[in-house]
Amino acid sequence: MDNQKVALFPDEVILQILARLPVKSLFRFKSVCKSWYRLPSDKYFTNLFNQVSVKEQLLVAEVSDSSSLICVDSLRGVTELSLGFLRDRVRIRVSCNGLLCCSSIPQKGVYYVCNPSTREFRKLPRSRERPVTRFYPDGEATLVGLACDLNRNKFNVVLAGYHRSFGQRPDGSFICLVFDSETNKWRKFVSAVEECSFTHMSKNQAVFVNGMLHWLMSGLCYILTFDVEHDVWRKISLPDEIRCGNGGNRVYLLESDGFLSVVQLSDGWMKIWKMIEYETETWSVVDSISLRCIKGLVPGIFPICQTDEYVFLATHKQVLVYNRRSKLWKEMFSLKGSYSLPLWFSAHAFRSTILPCN
Repeated sequence: MDNQKVALFPDEVILQILARLPVKSLFRFKSVCKSWYRLPSDKYFTNLFNQVSVKEQLLVAEVSDSSSLICVDSLRGVTELSLGFLRDRVRIRVSCNGLLCCSSIPQKGVYYVCNPSTREFRKLPRSRERPVTRFYPDGEATLVGLACDLNRNKFNVVLAGYHRSFGQRPDGSFICLVFDSETNKWRKFVSAVEECSFTHMSKNQAVFVNGMLHWLMSGLCYILTFDVEHDVWRKISLPDEIRCGNGGNRVYLLESDGFLSVVQLSDGWMKIWKMIEYETETWSVVDSISLRCIKGLVPGIFPICQTDEYVFLATHKQVLVYNRRSKLWKEMFSLKGSYSLPLWFSAHAFRSTILPCN
């Protein structure tokens, strides 16, 4: 009898299976054998894992004053994450491809980039611009962006806003600070960007697509974009129907499987637009969803993230998921008890990747 061990599956099949596990399970299985122990640091496997994970959108939200988060998955349900490993009181400013950029609450100007799935983090060095130059009006950056390149395993953090020199009046200049994870340094440039404003949700929903960061402007005039590699600001037009609308609609900027997307909410419908051609700024309606089943929730509902199959939305105390294929709504999470801030206020799109921070 041949005692030689025979593998049940080829190695590539096993890797494909492991690449579809949650990060927590993957790290638990490191103790199975030496080859599995090395997987989270193996370049081929991490690229494979991230390619699979990036297709799935999750929702994360802060649910208390502590460091605990809920993570809502349309398939696996609700799990908990913690930012306790940062050993600081923080709030999430923006999310991109599995990384979170958080600002310290007690220490203004201190930022972290972390991967809550792997519990890795990097505390960013303070910019040399402070306190000589301050952001206007309250010392905090108007816009915070996070651009994570999964192919190059690098990230950039962007802080931007109007500024004033110490002891002087605001001069109308738009300052931008860009952190590069490869050099571990900030770079600065100042632009002449006409005065613009943003809602809380448009600040939260910074979308990284085609090497650009995007923010939706208040007033639905246009989308402000920033080219991370070339330090260039420019504007992108919204669909004509939105720009010429009657003002009764609410509009949110999301990403949809690598494309820029706009979700338009009215009393009875949710219309999803996708930019099908980036260079020519060509928009197309890809879905129109009736809100009749949740009519009572519509005034307080906010779309957070989406895929071709699901749309995640948050209310004051609930997270809902709409299945675009079955056309069914499902409540995924309901907050019990009292909490001062609504869920949508702290909800962000999220992906569970093993992108390193260091």
